[in-house]
Amino acid sequence: MNRLEEPIYFYVLALLPLLLLILLYKFWWQKRTQKQFANIKLLQKLAPDYSVYKTSLKYVFLALAIASFTIALVNPKIGTKLETVKREGVDIVFALDVSKSMLSEDIAPNRLEKAKQIILKTIDELGSDRIGIIIYAGNSYPLLPITTDHAAAKLFLKNADPDMVSSQGTAINEALHSAINYYNNDEQTNKYLVILSDGEDHEENTIDTAKELNKQGIKVITVGIGTEKGGVIPDMINGYQKGLKKDKNGEVVITQRHVQVLQEVAASANGFYVDGNKTATSVNKIVEVLSKAKKTEFESKQFSDYKSQFQWFIGLGILWILVDVFVFEKKTKWVKSTNLFNENEV
Repeated sequence: MNRLEEPIYFYVLALLPLLLLILLYKFWWQKRTQKQFANIKLLQKLAPDYSVYKTSLKYVFLALAIASFTIALVNPKIGTKLETVKREGVDIVFALDVSKSMLSEDIAPNRLEKAKQIILKTIDELGSDRIGIIIYAGNSYPLLPITTDHAAAKLFLKNADPDMVSSQGTAINEALHSAINYYNNDEQTNKYLVILSDGEDHEENTIDTAKELNKQGIKVITVGIGTEKGGVIPDMINGYQKGLKKDKNGEVVITQRHVQVLQEVAASANGFYVDGNKTATSVNKIVEVLSKAKKTEFESKQFSDYKSQFQWFIGLGILWILVDVFVFEKKTKWVKSTNLFNENEV
């Protein structure tokens, strides 16, 4: 298992394109100056041992040295031991509505980003609880299985958008069905499903499925995002808005938050409803409930004893500098004799 301690130093690699520009400028300036002094054939006679290729090669060595030192600054670490750790927590699955209605901006910046903010801030407040993520619209898809890796959950969550789901619409029922078989620990006594949606639901059996989750011991928390007044839906293509979504009659679609639907789903699964329009308030409410839940002990494997590897890259960087120092811009004798690059033609 690898870990990067200071990845911000990768920005130093921006020096490499700058180095290339300097090299190109040097060659341009050199040729321009040489033409003012003498013609090419005369210059080759005056400086027969000068090698353009070895000059370029020295820049390559310098670039490799900069790259090596940059990786040393980043300090890659390698986990040397895999150990089993006992933890206590609950299993929480977040079901994120990524239907196009969640792009409505009646809540800033939009409903989908507001939902992501709530999930991210909730994860920050969790301890050793395990989490999973489901995304859904017309269909549901597993985005992240149950895991203790909260950093991975955040990474996957940030990339969630409507383009990841092929079938549009809003089917809370699909998310509930997926959640039934999502939990992989039969001994876990506290299982929570947190649904973040505007409450638009195009399915009929949602309440029945919610009752089935209750029988399975899964408590449902629904988080409603959006306003009852509603808002328009941006029609997005490849991240750019080309207009507003319209119905079959050419009328602009207005999407509203349906609080009653979300309240009924939560009540049917022994849970509760949370107003998600205020991030801090909704996060506090969710975390309060989860913190009071009975924790179940489980085992997880993780790497430990991470050892720094920066010294290898420092050594490699020094090696490239030494190579650069001892490589001269003169032609190598045996290369010159074989005329490998046609450098001694006049």
